[in-house]
Amino acid sequence: MHSRFMVMKLNPKEFDRAVRRAYNRIPAEIRERMDNVVLTVKKRPTPEMLEELGYPPDEPLLGLYWGDSLQEHSFFTPPPLYPNTIYIFREPLEEMCETVGELEREIEITVVHEVAHFLGIDEERLEELGYG
Repeated sequence: MHSRFMVMKLNPKEFDRAVRRAYNRIPAEIRERMDNVVLTVKKRPTPEMLEELGYPPDEPLLGLYWGDSLQEHSFFTPPPLYPNTIYIFREPLEEMCETVGELEREIEITVVHEVAHFLGIDEERLEELGYG
């Protein structure tokens, strides 16, 4: 598996609290636009998710935006059957982080990048916000 350091392991409640703290640090301009987006924690991406994205089965995916982008919505488009969802994948995040602070920062970056897919925020604006 990894190498020189112990893999951090939080229980689900602790991980959810880390996600909440990370989410609260996201700039208001981004959080305000997440009304129609559900944030969900899963252990790992499913093989189906990875296959649909064209990733190999062992890809260490940290997060995933699942749904339509804001640009794809219009007044005439029927509402989606399922809410737009941002998945945060607990185990890959824990495997790459050594401290809770580092974990929270990675969760924050992951959520912001996934929200950017929904909002159509480009990489330049993400860099201006400190998420480049």
